[in-house]
Amino acid sequence: MARRPRHVLALLPAAALALTALAGCATSTNSGGGTTDGGIKLVKEGKLVTCTHLSYKPFQYTDGDKTVGFDVDLVDLIAKELGVQQEIFDTQFETITSGASFNANQCDLAAAGMTIKEERKQSIDFSDPYFEASQALLVKKDSPIKTLADLKGKKIGVQLDTTGEIYANENKAANGYEVIQYEDLPLMETAVRTGAVDAAINDNGVLLDYVKEFPDTAVSAEFDTNEQYGIGIKKGNTALAEKVNAVLKKAKDDGEYDKIYEKWFGKKPEKK
Repeated sequence: MARRPRHVLALLPAAALALTALAGCATSTNSGGGTTDGGIKLVKEGKLVTCTHLSYKPFQYTDGDKTVGFDVDLVDLIAKELGVQQEIFDTQFETITSGASFNANQCDLAAAGMTIKEERKQSIDFSDPYFEASQALLVKKDSPIKTLADLKGKKIGVQLDTTGEIYANENKAANGYEVIQYEDLPLMETAVRTGAVDAAINDNGVLLDYVKEFPDTAVSAEFDTNEQYGIGIKKGNTALAEKVNAVLKKAKDDGEYDKIYEKWFGKKPEKK
């Protein structure tokens, strides 16, 4: 996910931050708003606007002129329940986790392969968890690197503002590697293939998908970080949060969630 470095964001006033979130998008989604039959207020009449940051395959990415993915299909279920259509709003990840996109009325919710974290809960609310993830290590195929310890004196790529970056920095001193930051997932993945870094770390779901498309790479290790994804919602929007949770529960109960999961990951989710 493309991320503006944190030290730059800290210098931006609120108004400028709102404008920054619009970069790469034609128009703001705030056109007067609307209300569903159930009384849930939306930022755009007849639409459920989803903030995300592309590309984060297979959760959300561009295929031709459409945005598709696991998260997209799940939010489509929510939009259907509300009697509206989903609309994607592509923005910087920090404007989602900081709550700036919600405060600027750019979207109703956010689905971005986003881990539920306590510090993020200070700015936005989350749905119930809908996906479990861990961190994984991406390397060139046949690389001898199997652990973080194997990276001593080498370079590891991370994506800005991700839990992978946090994990890499937490273990940097103990393993003696250099952390190299990239603003989005594709740049980080490409850096492994070109040899700019010796390995890279990110969520297992996206990296396991990547190695299928690029067999000259491999996932050499996974780290049990016990992460769970949640759908982001504006702080205090309990009506929408309750609806989102109800739809997610129904999808898991009636098997629709399993169908969507199998569509994007080639297998059904493990039952616990």
